[in-house]
Amino acid sequence: MIRRPFRTAVTRVASGVLASAVALVTLTACAGYREDVCSEGEYPVLSVGGTGSACVSNGEQPPAGFARYPEGKVPRQVDDKWDKYWNTHTLDKKGNIIDAG
Repeated sequence: MIRRPFRTAVTRVASGVLASAVALVTLTACAGYREDVCSEGEYPVLSVGGTGSACVSNGEQPPAGFARYPEGKVPRQVDDKWDKYWNTHTLDKKGNIIDAG
């Protein structure tokens, strides 16, 4: 049997390129994923006077000490614009937006 070192080297390089491509596609696909704040069938609520939050089933009222987010300022995904905003802001007992500081 005659060994063909050139083919072996080409095969190794091709295998390495293929493995790198698979890793790149996997990492790229995961990078675009955004986690929802609440599950389907739920909506987020904010802790009055604090930065805590919870999820409530659609059709149910927020529990005591929680309120709905103001319209147009509802976080939808973790680390979206409004999720970050509500880390430093909250609602007072009258529903006014205040600094959480």
